[in-house]
Amino acid sequence: MDKNWAAAFQIAAVYVGTVVGAGFATGKEIVEFFSRFGLLGFFSILMSGYLLVYMGSKLMRMAARIKARSYQEFNEYLFGKWAGKGINILMLIMLIGVSAVMLAGAGAVFKEQLGLSKNMGVFLTIFLSIFVMLVGMKGLFAVNTFVVPLMISFSLMLMGLSVTSPHFIDQLFIIPEVNHSWKMVLSPFSYTAFNLALAQAVLVPVATEINDDWTIKWGGILGGAALTVILISSHFTLIMLPELEKYEIPMAFIMKNLAPGFHWLYVMVIYGEIFTSVIGNVFGIERQLKQMLNIPTAASITAIFVLSYLLSLFDYGRLLSYLYPLFGNVSLLFIVLLWIKPLSENKRR
Repeated sequence: MDKNWAAAFQIAAVYVGTVVGAGFATGKEIVEFFSRFGLLGFFSILMSGYLLVYMGSKLMRMAARIKARSYQEFNEYLFGKWAGKGINILMLIMLIGVSAVMLAGAGAVFKEQLGLSKNMGVFLTIFLSIFVMLVGMKGLFAVNTFVVPLMISFSLMLMGLSVTSPHFIDQLFIIPEVNHSWKMVLSPFSYTAFNLALAQAVLVPVATEINDDWTIKWGGILGGAALTVILISSHFTLIMLPELEKYEIPMAFIMKNLAPGFHWLYVMVIYGEIFTSVIGNVFGIERQLKQMLNIPTAASITAIFVLSYLLSLFDYGRLLSYLYPLFGNVSLLFIVLLWIKPLSENKRR
């Protein structure tokens, strides 16, 4: 079998690009699930990293083996026909909710970092997303292959600047008091469950299209490993920020302080990551609506963006800190079933 590393790296880039959305790229999601728990958050990241490597790879290999064309088919295989239908409706609601968070995140970048209006950021994102969606899957690959390496480079650069700070070791070992300690225990599982449940909207059709077990397996491993590196480097950077929970886009604030020369470029990368996630989500929702209701593409995309826009009018930070943990806990059943289902039985003759 040809070992196609280039295709494996492309899958890894799409995996990273799909997961690294508005919350991840801005740092807000990492604060919510990990960094606010201090040292214990770091151990949660290591657990989450293992799950992202193992479960992400398994999800894509399973999808390719059963030849699932969309995540609806994948969920019906995982949960059974009737329960799968219910899960797919839940997924649709989650994807629309997350698309709203992404659009609100784009608005927050324009407002907090560029001093422009939130609506300008939201409408520009909608316009660019429609343009890339007309180009199709090639457009998604192209944007991710460009933005993801930049994101990893900046994360490592910021980590380097933070680790060499004289107060880093003191900050690393701090364990802050937390009101709901059970959230800390659940966080690596709900975080991974939430991200994989949503990423399957893009990962399932991509894996089936590639349809090469070795390539998909290593794409999942490389993507999961890259996500772990970004999580750890972002955590090491975020713990250096006092009152880290009050910022909408903490990573850009840190970049402005530590490396102001790169600030604008970093803001563009954050925006690029938000943008790739909006495309991924809308791509997944549009496919599902087409299967469920058989409505024209133009009508479904318009409906998705109108609904997402209305929800995005809420405050970005509040929207994320409420919806993401809720969706994470809802997605736990998905990851448990994915873990239990054996891979070896999936190959259809």
